[in-house]
Order: sequence, then structure tokens, then C-alpha cells
Amino acid sequence: MSVRSVPRQLTLALGHAESLERDDFMRGPSNAAALALIESWPDWPSHAAVLTGPEGSGKSHLAAIWAQEVGARFLAARSLADAELPAALATGSLVVEDIAEGGFDERALFHLLNLAREDEAFVLLTARTAPATWSLNIRDLASRLKILPVVAMSAPDDNLLRALLVKLFADRQIYVDESLVGYVALRIERTFAAARATVARLDQEALRRKRPLTRALAAELLRGG
Repeated sequence: MSVRSVPRQLTLALGHAESLERDDFMRGPSNAAALALIESWPDWPSHAAVLTGPEGSGKSHLAAIWAQEVGARFLAARSLADAELPAALATGSLVVEDIAEGGFDERALFHLLNLAREDEAFVLLTARTAPATWSLNIRDLASRLKILPVVAMSAPDDNLLRALLVKLFADRQIYVDESLVGYVALRIERTFAAARATVARLDQEALRRKRPLTRALAAELLRGG
């Protein structure tokens, strides 16, 4: 991993956007199976699949990669009941994001999966937990979800966590050295969510103090909780 230290102007809190391009996806053992699923399209049984994993594990990034490749639309799970499902499937593919037990209309999802099968459209579902753990009222929906391939994304290993930190800093136009990345990686929870939260906090504090983000500043902030 090659990183370099470049001072950044700290007078303004500039907006930033995390890149969801394919080339920016961080590959590692924790997401290899999920990436393989996306790359195996269109050879999906039942024309649908499920990506699961904790917050910030990369589900949305993979879904965006797939959507860009196949022209899929996006629909929040909580909006299923209000959506015009035939229109949602108009491009032949759809991402339904953030399905959570008790947080979506079961009948609407059942209808969507049936409609996708009839139209030979593709549906990618994302959720934090596997459908098998959900308590569902519609048995036919439970049966339909049971046959879908489910791939879990897990916590990153050390190399992936360090690469993720570099990317998150770069997304904010902060180019840090390896000593800072290594220091942070050893002192945070090994999750994507923790990496994102820590990078945001360090960036905000550096801006507030009008100081470059260095290992010394990171040590000060992380020691303080």
C-alpha cells in the first residue's frame, strides 16, 4: 500500500462523497463470496439474491456496482408498499435496500418476487441479517426467500481495514502516511462502520482545530475516547 503525506487546507469543511465505482471496491476475504455473487450475474437461481452484513460492510457499494452494470433501479424496503412494482422492474432489474424484520410490507415483497420471476427480471436484496432469521407472517414469502442464495459480508481483516481507512481518508481529500493508518487500525473496532465513524471524527476535529491530521493528533483524539 502506497500512501503519502500531503498537507490539506483546513479553513473550510469541504463536502466529500464516497466513491462507489467498481475500481474503488476494497476486495478481501470478508467480501470475496459477495463479490463472486455479483460477478456471477446473470446466472442467479430464481433471478434473485440476498446480500447481508452489518452497517457499512459494503453492501450498498456492491449493489451500486451491480446496478451500474445491469441498469437496475433502487427501492428502499420501507417504500415497497407504496411503490408501483411493475414500474420498479421496468429496466429488468431492481435493488431493494435495507430490508429489516418488521420494517417492510411482506405482501409487497412477495408480489415483487413473483412478478420478477414471471417477467424474468432480477432482484438484489440487501439486509443486515439473513431472511432465515426473520419472523414472517406470510409462509409463502418465507418459502420463497428460503430458496434464494444468501451471501454474508463479514468484518474486514487487517489488510482490508487499512486499505479501507486509506480510501475513506482519500474520499475526504486527506492523504495520510502509513504510521497514522497503522495506529488507527490497531485502535478501533474491526468493522466498516467503526472505520467510517473514526475517519469522520478525525477529519472534523482536524478541521475544528485547524491542524493537519497527523499521527500525534490521532493519538490525542483516540486516547480521549
